[in-house]
Amino acid sequence: MPETQNIEYKSSWHDDYLKWICGFANAQGGRIYIGKDDKANVVGVKDYKRLMDDLPNRIKNNLGITAEANLLAESDKYYIEIIVQPYTVPISLRGRYYYRSGSVMQELTGASLNEFLLKRSGLTWDEVIEPRATFDDIDEAAFSLYLQMAKEKGRMPDITGLTTEQIFDKLRISENRQLKRAAIILFGKDPGRFYPSTFVKIGRFGKDDTDLRYQEAEEGNLIHLHRNVLEQLNRKFLIRPVEFEGMYRYDNYEYPMPALREMILNALIHRNYMGAHTQIRVYDDKISIWNDGRLPEGINLAALKHPHSSKPRNPIIADVCFKGGLIDAWGRGTIKIIETSKEAGLPEPELIERDGGFFVTLFKYKFSGEQLIKLGLNQRQVKAVLYVKEKGKITNAEYQEINKISRRTATSELTELVENFNILKKLGTAGSSVMYKLE
Repeated sequence: MPETQNIEYKSSWHDDYLKWICGFANAQGGRIYIGKDDKANVVGVKDYKRLMDDLPNRIKNNLGITAEANLLAESDKYYIEIIVQPYTVPISLRGRYYYRSGSVMQELTGASLNEFLLKRSGLTWDEVIEPRATFDDIDEAAFSLYLQMAKEKGRMPDITGLTTEQIFDKLRISENRQLKRAAIILFGKDPGRFYPSTFVKIGRFGKDDTDLRYQEAEEGNLIHLHRNVLEQLNRKFLIRPVEFEGMYRYDNYEYPMPALREMILNALIHRNYMGAHTQIRVYDDKISIWNDGRLPEGINLAALKHPHSSKPRNPIIADVCFKGGLIDAWGRGTIKIIETSKEAGLPEPELIERDGGFFVTLFKYKFSGEQLIKLGLNQRQVKAVLYVKEKGKITNAEYQEINKISRRTATSELTELVENFNILKKLGTAGSSVMYKLE
């Protein structure tokens, strides 16, 4: 059995492995086997008698918890099984906190540690009282706009005759006239005064991430910010081809607006507000948005492509946004991004975890070089498809010419593009009349 979320193998004991026990206790529990190699083969432990006496005490003295230690044998070789139960209170080792994620043990620091400790105390970041803030810090225009949106959706409880303070209590963004962090993020005049990384930075890049052409930053409360970011993208960063039908002008968009809007809202609602600012990168052929904060436990990347249970990092912010009609349903944001992209004839968006956060990328073209490589095309086939995109068609002879290969190889690779990848279609029956166009 390979190492997993709950299993770790060590050929011998070292006190540094107390970190793994700490990580298991803070996560879902687990088992450490001392005397097994990485492939789960028993290699044995020579000092097993001493370890059986020492390990329970070392664990208790260093971590303040108890763990079960069992002596097992296989082929006359002894090994030790340490069973660690999950704990609902945070467990530390010499003042440091560790957490088991997948098959990796990681030390929790900074924003990750803060989020972990809050979770263990039964709180989320957005429901903590912000003692520095008062109702004078609330943007009345943003709140009025929100009430108008909520009224149109009909999702708000009855607030007839209630004051602003009473409505805040009803939305659970204040308590005893004290504002919670959620209130500042949603409706604050200047959220950045309390939490410096609340802004969104937008950059226009050329051929790669080192080629930054220009950039802008947008800041403010969530109610205004999601609109301002979208307007900034449309005004300065995205091309809007114009078409005319008779006397009427039509503005088209490079990417479906519902997908872009959902990407922005997802990033603002579910981000870690104690981490780095949200970043949007615009390229010639794609746009990506990154927000700090990994996916919640129990939800992986595959689950995001299907209806899934919602475990928002900031549940109060998410609930207020739902009542205001900014989001339609919890757990469907990524599905909406995928569906609207496909309806627009674009490739499926890319969803990945990277740099401690979550990346969503929309692709402008159905067959970009990056997408074709991911599909498994070789470099010659990629060159040919891009040639067809530019020229409209390609023949066997042209395929041979641009790739400097034989007719036999060209025929084989063109056939793959037609039959295996379903990217090109073959027109004509024989000889020079045969050509290939995009499917």
